[in-house]
Amino acid sequence: MTENEQFLATARQVASDEAHALEALAESFDERFAEAARLILSATGRVIVSGIGKSGHIGHKIAATLASTGTPAHFVHPAEASHGDLGMLSKGDVVLAISNSGEAPELANLLAFTRRFGIPLIGLSSKPQSTLMTQADVHLQIPAMGEACGYGIVPSISTTLTLAMGDALAIAIMKHRDFRPENFRDFHPGGKLGAQLSKVSDLMHSGEALPLVTSATAMSETLIEISQKGFGVAGVIDENKLLLGIITDGDLRRHMEGLLQNDASAVMTAAPTTIAPTALAEEALAIMNQRKITCLFVTDPEDNDKVKGLLHIHDCLRAGLG
Repeated sequence: MTENEQFLATARQVASDEAHALEALAESFDERFAEAARLILSATGRVIVSGIGKSGHIGHKIAATLASTGTPAHFVHPAEASHGDLGMLSKGDVVLAISNSGEAPELANLLAFTRRFGIPLIGLSSKPQSTLMTQADVHLQIPAMGEACGYGIVPSISTTLTLAMGDALAIAIMKHRDFRPENFRDFHPGGKLGAQLSKVSDLMHSGEALPLVTSATAMSETLIEISQKGFGVAGVIDENKLLLGIITDGDLRRHMEGLLQNDASAVMTAAPTTIAPTALAEEALAIMNQRKITCLFVTDPEDNDKVKGLLHIHDCLRAGLG
């Protein structure tokens, strides 16, 4: 076997071992998982996640996932906890302590603190008879399936299972809370993810920036409105700010003969496509691409479909969509 073949064989073996372990984890979920979820949901404070070594790294990620999906959480290093950080814990909190062996000595003071002050403790370990699990109020047990290295010394399968357990817990709680993409965006305003979760209302133009005319507005005045506002379109509204139609450059070309003798109602395209301000901007971009248009007027179904804004395709591109 060549060196490259050896590398690939090992990679496939690791992935296969971890996939098999994840299947075993899926089969192992029971009432203890539901009990842990209910305990977190009933907490009036935060979820304090703690672990040492690789368990600590996984704990950081679990705490971040919980926090970003609507469950207040943060990570406390167990060694730092013994030097003042125990003051971060208070009544109403829930502690999620992680240790594959369940015997990490650095967790001892943290466990003692939870027992002394009656703070609920969830233990996450592969050893049901360990100190952590015997002290815990609720047990999250991952299958003991060794490690992918074959020697039991490189945390791999155990960390994958721990991470999966944390993800399962966070997402189960998220779904119970009916935590939606628009809520998720509140915690992720930056980067590509923030752009994908932006609402139309976050990007749209509104107020005096809107190119709006009435149905009786002369086309000479309508052309001035289109030119001044710079979107290449004008919305035609009635006295209640309901959108009757839209005038685009295509409409202008179709009515070029005698254009200035008409009013807006004679030139407009009636019943144009619109979008709600609460819709995701990505949805608006998809509509514009599908219909081969460059902008959408925003109407609010919760306010009698009144015109609230205008979203241009360039607004979506500037936000990082597309």
